[in-house]
Amino acid sequence: MRAAVLHEIGQEKLDVVDDVEAVGFGPGKVRVRVRATGLCHSDLSAMSGVLPQPAPFVPGHEGAGEILEVGENVRNVKPGDRVVLCWLPACGACAACKRGQTQLCLAGFMNAGTPNFRRTGGTSSDVFGFAGTGTFAEEVVVDAGCAVPLPEDVPFDIAALIGCGVTTGLGAALNTADVRAGSSVAVIGCGGVGISAVQGARLKGAAEIVAVDPVASRREAALGFGATKAVPPDGLADAKQQVTGGEGFDYVFEVVGRSATARTAYENTRRGGTLVVVGAGAMDDFLQLNMFELFFDEKRILPSMYGGGDVLRSYERAIALWRAGRIDLAGLITHRVPLAEINEALDQMRTGAALRTCIEI
Repeated sequence: MRAAVLHEIGQEKLDVVDDVEAVGFGPGKVRVRVRATGLCHSDLSAMSGVLPQPAPFVPGHEGAGEILEVGENVRNVKPGDRVVLCWLPACGACAACKRGQTQLCLAGFMNAGTPNFRRTGGTSSDVFGFAGTGTFAEEVVVDAGCAVPLPEDVPFDIAALIGCGVTTGLGAALNTADVRAGSSVAVIGCGGVGISAVQGARLKGAAEIVAVDPVASRREAALGFGATKAVPPDGLADAKQQVTGGEGFDYVFEVVGRSATARTAYENTRRGGTLVVVGAGAMDDFLQLNMFELFFDEKRILPSMYGGGDVLRSYERAIALWRAGRIDLAGLITHRVPLAEINEALDQMRTGAALRTCIEI
């Protein structure tokens, strides 16, 4: 089958090859024909080495498709079922799951170190799947828990976004921050995840939502999704003065994953306000806070992992809100390409030209 492979960490281009097979099928596993996958900045971060990932690997972690085959003891899906792929399934038995913090379950990470694919041309070699999945491929084999049944009325491209970006951004506002009605919000980084955070803040009744992004097209798009003001990074100080009288925002969402923007987010959060860290950053990138300001400002710093709530319930909520017209998901997809054009899509993502790219497999 075809798949897009990164041979070495640090390479900027993917190699679309046709000699890959999905491996690992057996009891408790399912084989999925991928129909659509989203291109997320986390894929770029894994390619560059910001996020840890063994290579060679097939990127992609938010996808949707159809069940081709199920292994023994699989009860939740059957061949022909439409599914959305969950890259971090909950085991239901660990301490985090028992506490109700299923987004912190580490069971899914156990598969990240096991190859999902194999190259069959020439010398056979193992290939990993990003985050234990690898959706930039025509087929993938995953644990049955990673395949979540998808209602018939949800298109594959919409479902793919719900698999990660939408769930993460919406959940940051709805679950982690639990934004209060009438509050002031700033969102730093307005790609697909940031725009979803904007939509979440709007749903919760935020009075002012300032979108911050260096790319003009993203700022313009944010206004269409519910932001009340959109500014470049050097305009944030003025926006803070205009919207909050200089006090700072009630909630600031950092959706970039860098210490510099997290520090900016902290400084623009009011005393007693909430900084929500949504972006996934590098292990050697440290956020510096002095002990006096940490004590004196009493700002809450809340990381948000995968939307900070039960993932399956979050999927259902996103679908219900989409059906009701309360959130716009189709509008997030500003670039659609076939797998063969994935490198052009990567270039678009790097320049910020697209909110979200749908790869049609």
